Amino acid sequence: MASAWRALRRRILTPNKKEAQLSVRGFHAKDAAARTMLETTGEMFLTGYAYAAEARHPAQAEARLELIPPQYRGFAYEGAGMGFAIRDGLPFGGGLVRRFLQGKGKDHVYMVYVGIGWALARLPRFRWARASAAAADPLLRWLVLDGYGFHQAYFHTYRYVRRQYQEPDFPWPAGGPAWYAGRVIDQGIGRAIWFVGGADPDVAADLIDAFDESRRADLYSGAGLAATYAGAADEAELRAFQRRARHYLPHVAQGSVFAGAARFRAGLVMPHTTMAAGLLCGITPEQASDLADSSRAQRFEVSDVPSYELWRRRIVSGLADLETAP
Repeated sequence: MASAWRALRRRILTPNKKEAQLSVRGFHAKDAAARTMLETTGEMFLTGYAYAAEARHPAQAEARLELIPPQYRGFAYEGAGMGFAIRDGLPFGGGLVRRFLQGKGKDHVYMVYVGIGWALARLPRFRWARASAAAADPLLRWLVLDGYGFHQAYFHTYRYVRRQYQEPDFPWPAGGPAWYAGRVIDQGIGRAIWFVGGADPDVAADLIDAFDESRRADLYSGAGLAATYAGAADEAELRAFQRRARHYLPHVAQGSVFAGAARFRAGLVMPHTTMAAGLLCGITPEQASDLADSSRAQRFEVSDVPSYELWRRRIVSGLADLETAP
């Protein structure tokens, strides 16, 4: 009976994998290889979500997640983060994301926090506090909004990408600052634009350049993260993306550092990760991880600017210091 209930819960909670097809989403298809990689990424996200929806406890999902190929495993952990957050937000749920982050999920903490943002996009707002309770890190909690922005751009592309809709006075996290929430949501939208554009540098850049100039830095940062973490572009295409992003290269580099650090932390560095990080931020994934960690470890002075934004700025400054070092 219990297994039958878990299977039913999975069917009810889990989106159809066809939702990840570029043709269904109306996304640009650059070529067959890129389409396969981007669609598989979406399918593995939904696979991780399904594992979380059906699991009796997080450790059961972890055992299955660890069998997913390294190229896509981080996305599966992101999907599982969403699944457990959805369950935490439902009546009688609670504590699953926290337990997930105490196990193997801790190596994928960035992705799990992003997954929580997907859950917020699917739950009514009065459930947000329960669903996001595990996002307790005052710095990393902003990644939840990155996930929210990605979800909205991925599933509501016309409104958020084509029409450049911007969330007014976003109500999460409690205590704000509300003005910064929109910026992190834009970073998630930029990450999604890499998928919407089919990993085609010109299509992605055209989509970003259609936004108001005040939003492009965060959008390019998100796209740089996706280009490094998800891939689906060769060296020539990444160089073309750099040329298009010429006024926002420090922001692209910062996003690339986040991606390299996330893959290195989880032990999921792929050849494209090393290649993209080398081009977009000029360092290896291991160096990106060191830079992200050292920038985060420094004390953050009390400021009107969130520590997450100060962290991002320190990374940009650290990259500049590496360029000028003898």
